[in-house]
Amino acid sequence: MCEIISKRFNMTLTKSSFRQKCLKKMKNQTKQNKIYKTAKINRQLLESLKLKKRAKILFYYPLPFEADSRKALQKLRKKHDVFIPFMQGESFKMVPFRLPLKKKKFGIFEAGNTFRNINKIDIAIVPAIGVDGNLQRVGFGKGMYDRFFAKLKKRPYTIFIQPEFCYTKEYICDDYDVTCDLLLTPYKAVKRARVNIRK
Repeated sequence: MCEIISKRFNMTLTKSSFRQKCLKKMKNQTKQNKIYKTAKINRQLLESLKLKKRAKILFYYPLPFEADSRKALQKLRKKHDVFIPFMQGESFKMVPFRLPLKKKKFGIFEAGNTFRNINKIDIAIVPAIGVDGNLQRVGFGKGMYDRFFAKLKKRPYTIFIQPEFCYTKEYICDDYDVTCDLLLTPYKAVKRARVNIRK
């Protein structure tokens, strides 16, 4: 994880209030806009990974208001080893993506369990509700991805995906919050620089 060089403090904006603002923005998408944005997100994701050789990729299976990247998932699994989360306690493990999927806790779809202990991946594709000035993730507040990343042997190349660009220049995340290398949204892509990214 990239080191945070400095922090600015905002007395009004908190991670919780920012999360609620971003969730409202995501859930207020119109159906027509969502179809357009979905197509754009899938194209961008495939384009960003087209030069990657065979890799182990952690994907997510989207909730209704998250960015729907299933088309990219289906194409990428033909070339790469694709895994999705399988809930375990306060975090999750990775299992190979295979059909059929079953709807589980929080409305998340999961593949069947596996006895394999997979703790190394090359790429992680992660849904984000919001992103702060250090390109750290604001999620649902349950800490599942933070706990999962902490257990990995090596930090993977990490891509955050948002259906709406919901970003703040402020540093509102905690040190343990996951940081991305690339943020993809339908209208904007942001790459991590060697120092903190500021707009």
